[in-house]
Amino acid sequence: MNSWGFQVDALDVARWQFGVTTVYHFLFVPLTIGLSVLVAILQTLWHRTGNERYLKLTKFYGKLFLINFAMGVVTGIVQEFQFGMNWSDYSRFVGDIFGAPLAIEALVAFFLESTFIGLWIFGWERLPKRLHLASIWAAAIGTNLSAYFILAANSFMQNPVGYRVNPDTGRAELTDFVAVLTNKVALVTFPHTIAGAFLVAGSLLVAVALWHLVRNRDSADTPTYRFAAKFGSWVTLVAAAGVLITGDIQGKIMTQVQPMKMAAAEGLYSTESPASFSVLTVGSLDGSRELFAIKIPYLLSYLGTGDPKGTVHGINDLQAQYASQYGAGNYAPIIPVTYWSFRFMIAFGMAAAAIALLVLWTHRKGRAPHNKWLLRAGLVMPLLPLVANSFGWIFTEMGRQPWIVFGEMLTRNGVSRSVSLTEVLTSFTAFTLIYATLAVIEFRLLVRYAKAGVPDLTPAPEIDDSHDDAERPLAFAY
Repeated sequence: MNSWGFQVDALDVARWQFGVTTVYHFLFVPLTIGLSVLVAILQTLWHRTGNERYLKLTKFYGKLFLINFAMGVVTGIVQEFQFGMNWSDYSRFVGDIFGAPLAIEALVAFFLESTFIGLWIFGWERLPKRLHLASIWAAAIGTNLSAYFILAANSFMQNPVGYRVNPDTGRAELTDFVAVLTNKVALVTFPHTIAGAFLVAGSLLVAVALWHLVRNRDSADTPTYRFAAKFGSWVTLVAAAGVLITGDIQGKIMTQVQPMKMAAAEGLYSTESPASFSVLTVGSLDGSRELFAIKIPYLLSYLGTGDPKGTVHGINDLQAQYASQYGAGNYAPIIPVTYWSFRFMIAFGMAAAAIALLVLWTHRKGRAPHNKWLLRAGLVMPLLPLVANSFGWIFTEMGRQPWIVFGEMLTRNGVSRSVSLTEVLTSFTAFTLIYATLAVIEFRLLVRYAKAGVPDLTPAPEIDDSHDDAERPLAFAY
């Protein structure tokens, strides 16, 4: 019990530590996924057309991609260590299943990704053009494969399939690996996550291009930045449409396999048929009942079931069902967190799409944007889908609570029993300070190289080797 009257134990701090490291790591993931493909597309355009504009953009955004990739790898490794350090009981229970897709991700996808990124970095002017182009595409494929295997592991936590619990050991054992990989939650979460990644990457293309267009109106590279701004805007808009479509499918599957999460997302306390979508709900301080709401009739039934008159189960009815099925306890997540994170996810993502639409409008009929308010909106633009992605994962993981594996293991039962509060607090503090330092480094590197602009591809003047070293220019000596 601390001086404010709150009880803090190792479980609470372990949850905070994993939450902070996960959200921090995922700031880099969508940009890496999206930029890997967009850089590959830009290099393909250069390979097919020979237009130096595309080569400049490939090298420019490729450098930003590499900075972000390095940071993502460093922060991602820490997460896997936490399974053994803070969540050993969870790892012991589900290691047979959870470890399989993660092992394949490391041995196949990450190996493919990192190997070909190395070839791409050092292969300029050394590898044949087609082989060099194939390298960035292989790296992009590896990046997306990594995402799929990780999401398959996470989807098992949301909707356990392909396993049995051994009554003698008390451990979950893998019985059908194909079922784990084809989990319907994974099949819809993957395209939803990838669409969100392109939303982030497209927004970054727009933001950087806008900055150079507004600040350097008479630059020789203005046509290059105009293309980047328009290309990034179209990517953002298509990605936003993909997020909405896959999100709709995801909502229907969530209603099937995690009805409590859907009910919490809508602040729906009682089962309704038809069910109304909550535009705004104000609940009691303890989150146990609705006090005031603005709703759209029939919409939640359609979003959850595909039928405008479909039945959507409420929090109170599901709580009674789970208490009867799993024993006494509170099986509802923290309602305000799930309710608002769901809405912030949608709002921030659609705000980025709105800015992309505005950017395309300012580029109509060959115009170049020069409005400083548009520049300010563009600079904020990459942050919007990043925040949306973060709120999406907060909703996904917090909406599953109190389960760490839905229906099989409660979060409180997955924490390491041998780790003390002091040990978790120490590692949590250390990681937070290190991550804060890395965040400053990442931000400064991205800003530095983004402000530098596209590279100058003009060949350097040839050096006359007929002079001796004493007569050579000083620049050559360096």
